[in-house]
Amino acid sequence: MPSAFTQAVSTRATSPLDRDPLGWSALIALAFLALAAIRLDIPSKIYFDEVHYVAASRKLLELVRANAEHPMLGKEIIAAAIALLGDKPLYWRLPSLLFGAFGLFAFGRMMWWASLRRFATIAAMVLVASGFMWFIQSRIAMLDIFMASFGMAALWQFAAAIRHPEQGRWRLVLTGICLGLSLGAKWSIAPVAMLPGLAFLAGKIRDNGRDSMDARQGGLIPGITLVEAAFWLGSVPLLVYWATYAPAFFYPEDPVSPWGFIEHHRFMLELQDSVKRLHPYRSVWYEWMGNWRGVWYLYEVTDGAQRGVLLIGNPFSMLAGLPAILWCLWAAIRHKRHDALALVLLYVFSLGMWAISGKPIQFYYHYLLPGTFLMGCLALALDAMWQKGGLWRWPPLAVLAVALGMFAWFYPIISAAELREGRNAYAHWMWLDSWR
Repeated sequence: MPSAFTQAVSTRATSPLDRDPLGWSALIALAFLALAAIRLDIPSKIYFDEVHYVAASRKLLELVRANAEHPMLGKEIIAAAIALLGDKPLYWRLPSLLFGAFGLFAFGRMMWWASLRRFATIAAMVLVASGFMWFIQSRIAMLDIFMASFGMAALWQFAAAIRHPEQGRWRLVLTGICLGLSLGAKWSIAPVAMLPGLAFLAGKIRDNGRDSMDARQGGLIPGITLVEAAFWLGSVPLLVYWATYAPAFFYPEDPVSPWGFIEHHRFMLELQDSVKRLHPYRSVWYEWMGNWRGVWYLYEVTDGAQRGVLLIGNPFSMLAGLPAILWCLWAAIRHKRHDALALVLLYVFSLGMWAISGKPIQFYYHYLLPGTFLMGCLALALDAMWQKGGLWRWPPLAVLAVALGMFAWFYPIISAAELREGRNAYAHWMWLDSWR
């Protein structure tokens, strides 16, 4: 028999009060794609961390080891674009653009299946699209957007599996595959990748107690045992992750042994920990929460004009999201809102890794995942006002309007637009000295 939670989910899934905003989600993702594509080939040279990943992708095409401290999938995707389309800035960055739009759409589907709330889904996508970070990372040949997009696809499939247990098995398969691909792009997803399995375990124990191991009834996805779920959510991601290293198995010199994976990862960790030289744009997790320290990806005369790309978060929505975390905690405790609890846990796990990490040098772009889940928390809080109707609908609309207004105001300095004021144009946006 399905659990009370599953019965409640099924009842809400068929409620006529909530219509799936699939069309709106697709439209927002396509609008984001079009906007982010503007000046995608500017600067017409390598900038910021492209120096590492484009160079490594070129060497990968020659089966030469480079940038061994990071997993390979993101570099394989960039290398494939270079091989198929050509070695030009537009083609280095095109995969990031496409994955950015897809990842935003996947985030919207995750929000829908987690909450079944139309306004929350649309608001969350608007907040992420206008939050600066997702936009900037979708326009540069780095690894983060591949990791984040595959991660959102995994959460989408897991949330949908809970809503539709009859589709649970194939959706869990897709969850595991996407988790493996996300890990294969960058390890930052690791804390998030544990949560689907932990949630499945907690649901089984809640409904079956000591008999949970082989029980098919109850849990988040009735019909799936713990043993089977452990395979789809544990073994499959690791196997997919292992497969992403396939090109390294065939290096003519110093290949990675398919059976020496643990030793190779020790080597990767040593390389990451060896970077101890202080960087002017370094920052730590609590500074990310306050949007205190940005990263200048670009600020110079290039392609005939003064241009800049400053990585910060949206000055309004990133701060507005912090009290929304407290609201989500309250909603989870007071009203048993599983969607609110899930987003809080996703935020805490993805940010907590950096709080306890021994990685000596960290940057604001590591807030990409936590910042995305933060916007999900804010969207749920806004939706609670929206559901009250009447005058209560004006504050949520005002929040979205201000967030979009901030995006429009900062657009020139986050999109490599021509800054006609010249070299000192950046001062126009330096609201904090720590952004300089």
